[in-house]
Amino acid sequence: MKSIAKLIIASVIVTICNANDVYAKDNTRKIDIDSQNTTAHTTKVNGKKFKYTATTGTQPVWNENGEPTASLFYTFYQRSDIKNDGKRPLLISFNGGPGSASVWMHVAYTGPKVLNVDDEGYPLQPYGVKTNPYSVLDVADIVFVNPVNTGYSRVLPDKDGKMPTKAAQKKMFFGVNADVKYLADWINTFVTRNNRWRSPKYLIGESYGTTRVSGLALELQARQWMYLNGVILVSPTDIGIKRDGPVKAANRLPYFAAAAWHHNALEPSLQQKDLSEILPEVEAFTVNQYLPALAKGGFINTAEKQNIAKQVARYSGLSLEAVINNNLDINNNFFWKELLRDRKQTIGRLDSRYLGIDKKVAGSAPDYNAELTSWLHSFTPAINYYLREELAYKTDLKYNMFGDVHPWDRSKNKTGANLRLAMAQNPYLNVMIQSGYYDGATNYFDAKYTMWQLDPSGLMNQRLSFKGYRSGHMMYLRRDDLKQSNSDIRQFIKNTLVSDTQPAKY
Repeated sequence: MKSIAKLIIASVIVTICNANDVYAKDNTRKIDIDSQNTTAHTTKVNGKKFKYTATTGTQPVWNENGEPTASLFYTFYQRSDIKNDGKRPLLISFNGGPGSASVWMHVAYTGPKVLNVDDEGYPLQPYGVKTNPYSVLDVADIVFVNPVNTGYSRVLPDKDGKMPTKAAQKKMFFGVNADVKYLADWINTFVTRNNRWRSPKYLIGESYGTTRVSGLALELQARQWMYLNGVILVSPTDIGIKRDGPVKAANRLPYFAAAAWHHNALEPSLQQKDLSEILPEVEAFTVNQYLPALAKGGFINTAEKQNIAKQVARYSGLSLEAVINNNLDINNNFFWKELLRDRKQTIGRLDSRYLGIDKKVAGSAPDYNAELTSWLHSFTPAINYYLREELAYKTDLKYNMFGDVHPWDRSKNKTGANLRLAMAQNPYLNVMIQSGYYDGATNYFDAKYTMWQLDPSGLMNQRLSFKGYRSGHMMYLRRDDLKQSNSDIRQFIKNTLVSDTQPAKY
């Protein structure tokens, strides 16, 4: 089979090269369809030194006719001192967007290197990377995958040298279900090539990546016959579990309280408390009083509306007038603009610790996302330097931090239901959610709500867990949370490994 596959690849490459000079080796702006380059390294994690290899490469996506339709760029880290990888966990990592490269978790979270940033995650020069002393590479090998059009991954011309139409690309790659389908097949090929079928397997996804890995859990199980031990959802989206209307509005309040507390914007009686004391109080109010009040809409009586508004103002750091004028329903944009308006500053969307300055103090939304511009300072030069100069992957192809994948087909999103079904069918499968309290894009209370609704029966509660951190969407940028969140992943993996005598049964 391998020899046949190689002949097919060679034939396609020759045909396309002759037609349009599409493929070439290093230092071109064309992707190499199937390649790998391995370098050797040493690191120290939690005080223990060990050797590892880093393999950067490309691996094709195949259609039903066995023809390559895209090639995905990946980076695969393996400890060098493991003699039997049958029990060695494999962690498969995706970022989100959709349309985001794997760069974020790759060089800031679980991998052996992290950005050169300060302890709170702000950029430093010279840009680059440093050793990650908390990487989970000590307990699991890690592959960082870039979906089509992200990183160096690209759609390929057909055998006649013609690029697929936008409509054809969307059908093949750019939608909730298309994305899950081709990536499951790609993972199957990767696991097979690297002889890792026996390994306990884990998926980790951030933001839209949580939708992706939720869908992959069942797709791998049902279509590829590949069963997982764990799924980690970092700053999760709704994964097909709707949070509309009053629920959507109410669920923002605990995040508002966290962000206001961080900026010392709460009244003294709250501000003097620790965040861990405040949030349970706000969560209880949200579920028991705020949500029912919002559900009443315009038919809430005046006295109740006034009392609820006072509490919302107290917990959010906003004025009573602002809450009343918004009919108790404060949207995120207004909050980001309003909270520190008197200080002439805005707060970030993905991480509300970050501050911005707008052209005008007036207005109902910030001019820009303060946190994203800060992050791109560090991530873009770091990943380009790291892949080329430390991992020796040479190409002039542009590394897409964000790729062209739109319009994205979000229809028939049943990823949450599929994750629940995968858990029900697989007693080994556990799920952990990680969220930053200051994330305003995928707020932590939405993540808790998603966890509650994932299995309404409550029969799998013991296999669902939540971890919160004092940072934002990428909680790992803050050094204390980098340490803690990796520790939580490490413990999750250790807790979900099963003994040789533990059968998968209820």
